[in-house]
Amino acid sequence: MDTPVDDANKECNFFVSNLILLQYTKEMSIFAWSYNNRLQLIYMKKITGKTYLDWYENMLLWRKFEDKLAAKYIQQKIRGFLHLYNGQEAVLAGCLHSTDHKKDRMISSYRSHVHAIGLGEDPKFVMAELFGKATGTSGGLGGSMHIFSKKYNFFGGHGIVGGQIPLGTGIAFGDKYFKRDSVTLCFLGDGAIRQGSFHESINLAALWKLPVIYIVENNGYAMGTSVARTTSQEDLWKLGEPYKMPSMPVDGMDPVKVAEAIDECVKHARAGKGPSLLDIKTYRYRGHSMSDAQQYRTKQEVEEYRKIDPITQVEKIIISKKYGTKSDIEKIDKKVKAIITECEEFAESSPFPDKSVMYDVVYEQKDYPFINHKID
Repeated sequence: MDTPVDDANKECNFFVSNLILLQYTKEMSIFAWSYNNRLQLIYMKKITGKTYLDWYENMLLWRKFEDKLAAKYIQQKIRGFLHLYNGQEAVLAGCLHSTDHKKDRMISSYRSHVHAIGLGEDPKFVMAELFGKATGTSGGLGGSMHIFSKKYNFFGGHGIVGGQIPLGTGIAFGDKYFKRDSVTLCFLGDGAIRQGSFHESINLAALWKLPVIYIVENNGYAMGTSVARTTSQEDLWKLGEPYKMPSMPVDGMDPVKVAEAIDECVKHARAGKGPSLLDIKTYRYRGHSMSDAQQYRTKQEVEEYRKIDPITQVEKIIISKKYGTKSDIEKIDKKVKAIITECEEFAESSPFPDKSVMYDVVYEQKDYPFINHKID
C-alpha cells in the first residue's frame, strides 16, 4: 500500500513529467500514420505576425478580465462561485484560430467566461452577467456558471460537472441529422472525465461519427486532487482509444500546438469521419474557484509554470521575430486596460433585473399552464 510519502512523490513526478512535456516535446499528430492527413497542416489557416499580435491582445484581455472579476468577487459585487481561466488562455486562442466562428459551436463547463468573449460576445455584457445585472448575456439570471451567447454559438457555461458533455454530443448529432457543416468543440476538465456520461457520450459519438471534438482542458488538479491520485490511466487521451477515435495529448501552453491539433480534428469531423479526443495539458494559476485554499500544491510549482506563461511566451515571440515592437505591446496593454475599465463601469451602473422576471424562463413552453414562458 502506498504511503503518504509515496503519494506525494507520485504527484510530484506527474507534474514534473507534464512540465517536461510542455517545455521540450513536440506532439505527434493524431493522424501520424496518414501521409495525406499530415499534409492537411500545410493548408491550415496561416499563423502570421498579426496572428501573434491578436493572440497577445485577446489572451491579455481574457487574463485581465478574470483578474478584475477576482477583485470584484472580493468586494462581494459578484456572488456564488467563481472559476477563473488564468493560465489556460492558449487553449482557447488555438481553438479559435482553427474554427469557423460563423458555423462552429462551443460548449463548456463553468470555467468559461472568456470563451463567449473569444467568440465575439461583448465583454461588458459578460461582466454584467457576472454582476447579476439585467444587461448581462442571460439578463442577470445565469451568473458566472451560466454564460450563454446564442448569437455567437456559445452554448454555456454549465454548473453540473460534466453536464455539458452529453449536450455537446447532442448538438453535434443535430448538426449531422440536419446536414449542417458545423463542428462542436466540447470543453471539459480533467475531473469531469470521471463522469459516466463522458463514456456514454463518446461511445455514441464514435458509433454515429458525430462532428464533435472533446477537449479536455487538463490543468492537472480537477477541484483539488491531482490526476495522479485519481486514475490508473494518467494519459487521459488514451481513454478515447477503446472507442476507436483519434486521440492525442497536446501542449496547452502553446497556441500554435493547439491550433494545429484542432485544425486536424476539425477537418476530420467535416469529412464525416467522426469525433476526436484531445488531452490538452495546461495549468491554472488560480485555485479551482475563489474559495480554493490550494493546499494541494506548492507556490514553487506555480512559479515554475509561470515561466511558461502563454501570454509572456507569445510576447517574446512577437519581439524576437519583430512582429511588433515594445511600443506596440504598450499600446495593446493600454487598450486592454481601457476595455476592462469600460466593462467594470458598465456592469456597476447597470440595473438589477426586476424580481418579477425570476420565473419567466423556467419553462420554454409558452402556454405552460402553471408558469408561462415570457422572455424570448
